[in-house]
Amino acid sequence: MTLAVDLIRRGAALHADRIAVRYGDDRLTFREVNEAANRFAAVFAELGIVKGTHLAILSGNGLWTVAVDFACMKAGIVRVPLNARLSVTEHKRMIDGTRAQFLLHDAALTEPAEQLRGLVDGLIVIGLGASAAGGGIDLLDTAENASTDEPHVEVAADDPVLLLHTSGTTGVLKAATHTQASWAGITRNILSNLISPAPDSVMLHAASMIHASGTFVLPYWVRGGTTAILDKFEPEGFLQAIERYRATEINLVPTMIGMLFASPALDSADVSSLRTVIYGASPMPRPLIRQAMDRWGSIFVQYYGQTEIPLALTVLTKEDHQDPSLLGSCGQPCVDADIRLIGDDGTPVEPGRIGEFQARMPSRMLGYHNAAELNAEMITEDGWIRTRDMAYVDERGYYHLVDRSSDMIVSGGYNVYPREVEDALSEHPAVAECAVVGAPDPLWVEAVTAFVAFRPGMHATEKELQQTVRGRLAGYKVPKRIHVTDTIPKSAVGKILRRALREPLWSREVQA
Repeated sequence: MTLAVDLIRRGAALHADRIAVRYGDDRLTFREVNEAANRFAAVFAELGIVKGTHLAILSGNGLWTVAVDFACMKAGIVRVPLNARLSVTEHKRMIDGTRAQFLLHDAALTEPAEQLRGLVDGLIVIGLGASAAGGGIDLLDTAENASTDEPHVEVAADDPVLLLHTSGTTGVLKAATHTQASWAGITRNILSNLISPAPDSVMLHAASMIHASGTFVLPYWVRGGTTAILDKFEPEGFLQAIERYRATEINLVPTMIGMLFASPALDSADVSSLRTVIYGASPMPRPLIRQAMDRWGSIFVQYYGQTEIPLALTVLTKEDHQDPSLLGSCGQPCVDADIRLIGDDGTPVEPGRIGEFQARMPSRMLGYHNAAELNAEMITEDGWIRTRDMAYVDERGYYHLVDRSSDMIVSGGYNVYPREVEDALSEHPAVAECAVVGAPDPLWVEAVTAFVAFRPGMHATEKELQQTVRGRLAGYKVPKRIHVTDTIPKSAVGKILRRALREPLWSREVQA
């Protein structure tokens, strides 16, 4: 069985002198990335960070992101990425829950690393490009004199390489365990279903590489493509970077695409190098994808997947995007994914009926770390992972997500899925983004309630917005109340946090 570490070594051997990583004005060849990974692994070994050790990483995107990840996979070290957008309290919870004994941080995140050093007993801190919080070593300086020899570490298919935290929409942090085999499976999944990079391919990364963006690194690595990295996403800078690096592919969440197409810089941007725009992670408003296609053409590909079973379970291809009736679909199953929709009675539902989306594939997680009860609940005995997402499949074999089971609203005895109401609201030209939740109601039990953020300089009345929905959906799905807000709360990876809007409404009800 091919493992992730095998793919790293294969890419290094095949493309040694090609450019593997670009960051600002810096460039690293495949050989340089591979040698840096070996040096880092040697330093880790000297520090006692060996196979099976849990290493927390608090770092933004940077020149050495890929080499650090590869060093860990080669040495059998288990990465525990800490999203910089989360709080120190959440970081501590992640470290405690995974029992990470070491923390690697970059210069920009020295302050929270210092706080964590004081909060976590026995935590050993290492710097990346600067002295560590508390005066510890700098990995880059120390690695200059380390060996470039390959680490002599035997790894197996089920050896963990990553504990990746996800909260979904529940707000409860849990760590999905990915292995040497599952990470190799993600690479095959991307190459088989989403993109087929060539040596002249350049993927531009602006989203945090600890999540979906980072899964594209190894597919480009084995094919000889380049990974171009930005610190963060900012529309004007991102558009300039497309031109600067002659990016051929980009991967964005819908919120980022919306920001790009609202930017004045779009009119003067040279994006002629783009071949494919991949998007996923959250629902795409139909007006936005239509606008994007009008400007950039049929170069868009959508995927649906989860942290537990990355990256793509279904794909809506470029060709599919040309059919307007399919723009609300998440596509057809990937070639390596087994998919089924299960009803409340535990049996598969017929086409057109809503059921829970369940899947199994080679890239699935081993399970949640140290969570036996949750694993028993979410993974069936024969290996199917429950997603909690509700969906139906149409007569053509295209899947349509309707929402997470936990977000469903029961109003007057009828089931309402927030996403379909959000899609209808998004058809109003004044709506920039929106979210729909259930609010307590003495008559309806739950009342469909919307939160709407308007486009700059635009506005609509509650009645106008309700009429927009009424023209598209059944009357019981029309929001009873619409709140205007400046922004819609989102998770660190751009998913709408309905619970942040719903919980205060129910909290007030309890207090009353």
